Amino acid sequence: MNTHALTIYTDGASRGNPGLGGWAAIILAGEHAMEIAGNAERATNNQMELAAVEAVLSDSGALAWDGPVTVLSDSMYVINGMTKWAKGWERNGWITSTKTPVENKTQWQNLLRLMREYGNRLHIEKVKGHAGDLYNERCDELAVDAALGKKPKLFSGSVEEYKTFLDENGYNEHAMSVKKSSPSKSKSDQPAYSYVSMVDGVVHADKTWAACEQRVKGKKGAKYKKVFSKAEETELMQDYTLASLL
Repeated sequence: MNTHALTIYTDGASRGNPGLGGWAAIILAGEHAMEIAGNAERATNNQMELAAVEAVLSDSGALAWDGPVTVLSDSMYVINGMTKWAKGWERNGWITSTKTPVENKTQWQNLLRLMREYGNRLHIEKVKGHAGDLYNERCDELAVDAALGKKPKLFSGSVEEYKTFLDENGYNEHAMSVKKSSPSKSKSDQPAYSYVSMVDGVVHADKTWAACEQRVKGKKGAKYKKVFSKAEETELMQDYTLASLL
C-alpha cells in the first residue's frame, strides 16, 4: 500500500470575468512532482478555480492513490464550497439560501461525486494567495499564462529536481521572503490596480474608474472599491462573491 501523501496545489485565473480562462495544478506525489495546466476561451475565475480541482481529482492516478490526498487552494469559493456549501446546495435542489440557482452547478455536482469517491482520505486546506508560498506563486503564474494562451514548460520529475527547477526560475524561499516583506509606497502614492464592483450579485474588476463608475452609477445596492494589487483584487472579488452566495 502506498502510504505517501498526495499534495495538490490548484489555482485558476481569468482575464475578464468572464473572459479568457486558465487553470493550473502542482502535484506532489511521494517523491515525484508534476505541473499541469489548461485553458478555456470564456470562463469566470471561479469556474477556473473549480476546473483545476476537477482536473486533478478526476485523474485515475489520484483516484487510485492509497494514502491521504490534500488539495490546497487560495480560493474561499473552493474551500467553503467543498467543505460547507455543496452538500447543502444538493439537499436544497441546487438553490441557494437567497432562492437563486447555484452557479456552476454541473462542476459542483462533479466535485461532490469525486469527494464521495475519495471519502475520508480527501482533505481540503486553505493557502494564502500571493503571500510567498513557493508552490502557490508558481501555480498562480501557470494559471495566468494559460489564460493568456502562453505555453510555459511544465515540469515533471523528482521533487529534488523540481526544487532546482523552481530555484532556477526565481522561485526560492529567499526570493519569496523578500517579495513578501519588501516595503512598499503608501497606497495614496500608488496607482490603482483595478476597481472591483458587485452589481446585482455580479462581481467584476475594471482597470479604470471611468469603467467602474459606469457600471455602478445609479445601481441600487452596488458595492465597489479601489484595490492596489492582484492579491487585493482576488481577495475582494472572493469576498463579494461569497456575499452574493450566502
